[in-house]
Amino acid sequence: MKLEPLSVILNKNFIPNKKFYFIGGNEFTLMEKVKNNIVDNYLKIEKASIIYIDNVDNFIDNGGLFENKKIFLVNSIKGVEEEVLISLRKTGGIFIFSQENSSKTKRVKNIFLKNMDSYLFDCYELDRGSKIKILNYFLEQFELNIEEDVYWFLVEKLENKYVFLENSLNKILKLDPKEINLNNVKRLLTVDSSQKEKLFFKLLKKNSEIVEDYRQKIVTKSDVDELYYYCRFFCQLVIDNDNVEDYNKKIPVYLFREKRFLFDFFKRYNLKKKKLLVKLLSSTEQVLRKENNLSIIFGLRFFLNIKKITIS
Repeated sequence: MKLEPLSVILNKNFIPNKKFYFIGGNEFTLMEKVKNNIVDNYLKIEKASIIYIDNVDNFIDNGGLFENKKIFLVNSIKGVEEEVLISLRKTGGIFIFSQENSSKTKRVKNIFLKNMDSYLFDCYELDRGSKIKILNYFLEQFELNIEEDVYWFLVEKLENKYVFLENSLNKILKLDPKEINLNNVKRLLTVDSSQKEKLFFKLLKKNSEIVEDYRQKIVTKSDVDELYYYCRFFCQLVIDNDNVEDYNKKIPVYLFREKRFLFDFFKRYNLKKKKLLVKLLSSTEQVLRKENNLSIIFGLRFFLNIKKITIS
């Protein structure tokens, strides 16, 4: 069964009552939000352990009779077949697959669509209608009424990528309700949100320069999360593409000035280093799921580890 991503995000009472979840599309931050909401809602109704696995190829569940249920977060669609899902149906817990669109995902999506114990989500950049739904949801949750000019300004100017839209709304909603006017909102939204993205392009600078730049731009946990999403996007481009031609097609047009750096970054990677990158991204995601005071320090360590893998 196919569901809209916002049907999970904007529904606090969403019940994850299926065995399998496949999250696809090309908007990584929305994919992550859907995945996190499914996990969080499942944990509200069932005590469970979160297990990260590469794929379900030759999967074996070693759980005992009295162990907690498990949430398996699967990094790859390798091994997904109809008969495999039938076999996995007998195990405890749920399986959440998350992979951006590629030539391989169409066949797998059809398997999940036909499976009665599955939900399928396609995540793409937010359109105007989706932004209106999200904005209305936030205003209702905070019991806020805003001026009509502020409302439509937000609809037009908020980001099309979910996590950045959410971060902008959270900044605005921290204002005193009396201060949410058009001038203040414009000032908040015109802050250069691309600075965290630009930090990635300084990856090969001296560590001292990286650390100094990081300290200036990354000051909250939300900043760390945002930087992670940018890094994940650029790293995933390298992981998912085997040749320069395919890689070049996936680079956003607006980054034409950064193509020299991105090509250099891509050419430094072989299969072994890609596997190290996958492992780093997975372990970082596990840490960032937890609210703690070490996230800013950990974010810097994560960023420097990408550099270490890249230049090794």
